[in-house]
Amino acid sequence: MKRYKFLLLFLFLVSVSVGTWGKNVTGYIPVSGGARLYYEVMGKGTPVILLHGHSLDTRMWDEQYKVFARHHRVVRFDFRGYGRSSAATETFQFTHMRDLLTVMDSLHIQRAHIVGLSMGGFVAADFLGLHPERIITCTMASGVMKTYKGPSEPVDSADYAKREREIAAVKAKGVEQMKREWMATLMASGGSRRERMRKPLQRMIDDWSAWQSLHHEVKNIEAHDAERVFRSRKTLVPTLILYGATDKPRKPSWMLNYLPNGRQEVLPDCGHMMNMEQPELFNRTVLKFIDDNDIH
Repeated sequence: MKRYKFLLLFLFLVSVSVGTWGKNVTGYIPVSGGARLYYEVMGKGTPVILLHGHSLDTRMWDEQYKVFARHHRVVRFDFRGYGRSSAATETFQFTHMRDLLTVMDSLHIQRAHIVGLSMGGFVAADFLGLHPERIITCTMASGVMKTYKGPSEPVDSADYAKREREIAAVKAKGVEQMKREWMATLMASGGSRRERMRKPLQRMIDDWSAWQSLHHEVKNIEAHDAERVFRSRKTLVPTLILYGATDKPRKPSWMLNYLPNGRQEVLPDCGHMMNMEQPELFNRTVLKFIDDNDIH
């Protein structure tokens, strides 16, 4: 009888850890400069890689991760300087896009569906500009390609002085006040369901080290370096640009001029953090786009 109960308990634990979507695999991937990135992988099928926003971490995708993994191999990881990944430094030059490339190579992923939100959207756009051959589809939510100076352009005295003023302003008000203001900004952008995201959003911002706000961060977004290449050609990758209706008003992105297979949509009754505020709508929209353009 005891052996029978033990067997039932074992089977239950296996079903909890594996589930209908498969086993959740976690680990660390070595990247340049001796750093490591924390990652999670779940599911089978064509790969989907989820890229998180500034001040947040892999947990912002909690309501997408298992849902997407029902039909896809889903990867989420903490960017360098966030979550459980290694801290960033002021001296070693890296970009999040190059780290993304290392993650894909380390996990033997040749091509993937890329989904990024806010800062994750910036990184997705960099990848679209410089490595379209590695992308099946690209979804950029609440953030597209940045056009400021890239890593190849040196920091001049004006750039340095501006950054010094920004750091001094954060120190003057205090990190905790800065975090409260950032949290309030994200919440204010939302629609009627914004309260549902308050607790998980607050936990991530509380856990954030805020290192980026207090240091001369290296140029970790390719920005103009990717923009120059992107503007030089048409990119055929199916691309979806998403904004929330209650976020800042958005005109059609300039990127669409170079994306024959791109389109922009506005999701109703949600703001900047649309995936946390309206997860069912976000999941349905993104998964349909992915499935309509999947490789078979």
